[in-house]
Amino acid sequence: MKYTELDTPSLLIDRAILERNLRFMQDYADRQGVKLRPHTKTHKMPAIALMQMELGAAGIAVAKVGEAEVMAEHGLRNILIANEIVGDVKLRRIRALAERGVDIVFGVDCPEQVEAAQKVFEGASIPAQVSIEIEVGENRSGIIEEADFHALLDSIAACPDVHLRGLFSHDGNSYTAPDIEACHAIATAAMERTVHFARIAEERGMKPEVVSFGSTPSLMHGFDIVPGITELRPGTYVLMDASQANVIGTQERCAATVLATVMSRPTAERVILDVGAKGLTMQQRSQGICSAPGKGIIKDWPGVSINDVYDEHAIIYSREFRDGTRIGDKVRIIPVHICPVC
Repeated sequence: MKYTELDTPSLLIDRAILERNLRFMQDYADRQGVKLRPHTKTHKMPAIALMQMELGAAGIAVAKVGEAEVMAEHGLRNILIANEIVGDVKLRRIRALAERGVDIVFGVDCPEQVEAAQKVFEGASIPAQVSIEIEVGENRSGIIEEADFHALLDSIAACPDVHLRGLFSHDGNSYTAPDIEACHAIATAAMERTVHFARIAEERGMKPEVVSFGSTPSLMHGFDIVPGITELRPGTYVLMDASQANVIGTQERCAATVLATVMSRPTAERVILDVGAKGLTMQQRSQGICSAPGKGIIKDWPGVSINDVYDEHAIIYSREFRDGTRIGDKVRIIPVHICPVC
């Protein structure tokens, strides 16, 4: 079967490119003497996660409890939920995974989360395994002040059924770095800040077993990893997308495209494809090294990108593209951000 025979929209993955991307990041981690824990929220596919493990990954990261459950069902047994977990329902689901033999760790950044975990895990044969998130410049969740870090360590020490496994950080601000040099500086500062907090914990007799760091833009250029970081946690590298292609200056590493059909040509320059926000995303990258034109790039059509999306429509304004296509033609789109596509 030819891929052009598929109904649309369809997500296509070039296996050869995928495998090269997997080997690239594993080789980089091996050279740096650190472990690799790929963030599987990018692809959401147990089959790819198992490929990553076979190549040498130490475990996987996920964003949600539901993702952890699906991955565990398919044989993944070393999982970090790189996110804070709030709510007894979710915590009970994590406890159930641990009782099934899954080595599962989840994020915390305040004492309230630790106290809630203690309540749910009280009397458990295996304590709740937590990792403290360190905020390193993205302005999202995570520890900012050292006083808050000490308070969080105090709360963990006071909870007999909660165990500190490690620390983790995500330099999401690297996505908007103006150039590679600035990306390097952001990554280095983020790693140094994460290691700094790891040393504070060690000085208090609570040495983290794992100090985890990463984002794809920071790990595509061979930057040296700061001593004290023990594992890398990139996600997008596996499939790449139009924004990450801009970081490395080529689309040749983009393993994923969305196949779509020309469904309307209502004007001399407007073309409508049969995929929209639900299949691509509303997101757009407009700043820094990850900037990419439009809301998706049309593969094999240089300079043509998606100008706008509705739920089920992609809008392109290009007289050249309009003149070169017909109703029913199929084209491949390189998404701006692959994670929501998957």
